[in-house]
Amino acid sequence: MQVNNSFFLTITFTLILLFGLTFVASSSVFEGFELSGDPFYFAKRQFIFVIIGIISMLIILNIPSHNYAKFDWLIITFCFLLLLALFVPNIGKVVNGSLRWIDLGLFNLQPSELAKFGLIIYVSGYCVRRSNQISTIFGFVRPLMVVSLFSSAIIFQPDLGSVVIIFCVILSLLFLAGISIGQFSLLVLVLSVLAYIAVRHEPYRYARLISFTDPFAPEFEERSGYQLSNALIGIGRGEFFGVGLGNSIQKNAYLPEPHTDFIFAIILEETGILGGLALISLFIFLLFLILKISNESFKIKNSYQGFLCFGIAILIAIQTIFNLGVNLGLLPTKGLTLPFVSYGGASLITFMAMIAIVLRIDYENRSY
Repeated sequence: MQVNNSFFLTITFTLILLFGLTFVASSSVFEGFELSGDPFYFAKRQFIFVIIGIISMLIILNIPSHNYAKFDWLIITFCFLLLLALFVPNIGKVVNGSLRWIDLGLFNLQPSELAKFGLIIYVSGYCVRRSNQISTIFGFVRPLMVVSLFSSAIIFQPDLGSVVIIFCVILSLLFLAGISIGQFSLLVLVLSVLAYIAVRHEPYRYARLISFTDPFAPEFEERSGYQLSNALIGIGRGEFFGVGLGNSIQKNAYLPEPHTDFIFAIILEETGILGGLALISLFIFLLFLILKISNESFKIKNSYQGFLCFGIAILIAIQTIFNLGVNLGLLPTKGLTLPFVSYGGASLITFMAMIAIVLRIDYENRSY
């Protein structure tokens, strides 16, 4: 069974990637033509990102996984400096009112994507090094101080969605490492209060939170509920079998960001519930395989590798759930991409790098 993990993981990951390339090409035709005169402008760029991601994977596959634990402080320091660089004049790039990107020419680097990955690497190592202290107050608070430092830099971009995902992933890792139910419950309570304050402090966040409950209401339909209402219209048009690949109407200037945050709405419009369930099934199988590799690492006492795979699985799971929830109107709009599927160089390459690490760990498990 161990021999098949990497094979099935590669096949599943490739199918999701092809799903993404297909629908980036389909959903971005109108916006690509409006921007550059080339309807496949975004599809061509996404293909280049995939090539860069594959090259990155080939490099990472040759790096022993224990090196990440050895240099975790260097990795998170680099990630934090990138976050601070956003606030340096002429470096950070503002898009749609948010200061989240650094222009690298070919694509915009989003430091918060790297920060998620870097924190998983750091906290995984911490859970192994301080396993006997993790249930104490100091052992519990120390990694949270690092996470809070990163979150402070991200919240001012502003990017509340990434902060929520980071805390969910880190909490999951700490819970697996052995923090008590009391510590876990207390932290969830504190974070809930802080999230409430963050939402109430910014009117646009509160408007998003309220509008998703009824995006078609007259007071929301043309403002904070506009994106979601058009996404739901597209999903409704798709019904069970969809309107056919390339036949979406909502992507034609009605639904903003149809190739990024709301690509799942276009998938449902063009392939229907059937296509949506097929994609969700691929994600579930991908997560099952990563968690299986994580469990095998723990069995052979490779605890760091087990935590690392677990953190990667939780990150992919939570970000996927959040994106699908937003598209379906179950969660407020967060501005989060669908892993491996949405258009975007930084997100795609980062998630491909994570898959390469999981494949490397599976290879090490089989070589043990």
